[in-house]
Amino acid sequence: MTDFAAARYFMVEGQIRPNKVTDQRLVDVLSELPREAFVPESARGVAYVDDDLPIGNGRFLLEPMVFARMLQAVGVQETDRVLDVGAAGGYSTAVLARLASSVVGLDCDEGLTAAATAALAGQGIANAKAVTGPLAEGYAQNAPYDVIVVEGTVPEVPTSLTEQLAEGGRLVAIVQGKGSVGEVRLFQRVAGVVSSRILFEAQPHALPGFEKKASFVF
Repeated sequence: MTDFAAARYFMVEGQIRPNKVTDQRLVDVLSELPREAFVPESARGVAYVDDDLPIGNGRFLLEPMVFARMLQAVGVQETDRVLDVGAAGGYSTAVLARLASSVVGLDCDEGLTAAATAALAGQGIANAKAVTGPLAEGYAQNAPYDVIVVEGTVPEVPTSLTEQLAEGGRLVAIVQGKGSVGEVRLFQRVAGVVSSRILFEAQPHALPGFEKKASFVF
């Protein structure tokens, strides 16, 4: 039987802290929240693996170190309204809910949304909700957001997401670079203009629904 408390401790001490994650609020949440409660039963024994975690239907949870560094970079505050794109089973939404005022966890898979809703309720998290819809379209009903987190690699960040940022809002995503390497980028809206900068490289799996449309040449 897996000792989940020990696995969580070693995730934080072996994967999170050694990789420049110093935000104590974030570290505390990662130390306390049971990741195994947000994955299928078949994956619970490896819930704290230092890699993307497959959860079925071609979907994955981000590697803990990459996820933690992304959240630290986007600087979630207690008053922030957050959109979590690609929320899957709700773990990332739950972490964000412990850091922010309110969170919408968006996924395109109704089964994952149902699992996330149940898992969030099971942890007594009342300031987050899981919804279903196309990931690249965001969730305009609750916009604008102070923070948007994109939980996987995308070829580019569409304006449909950046337009849902509030003034001063931040978005963090992994944008496909050359070859198989992705670039974790931090976007920010200032005076109505969205700019971005590269933070570090990562190689998570792609999110569905962001594929570039084919262009026709005449």
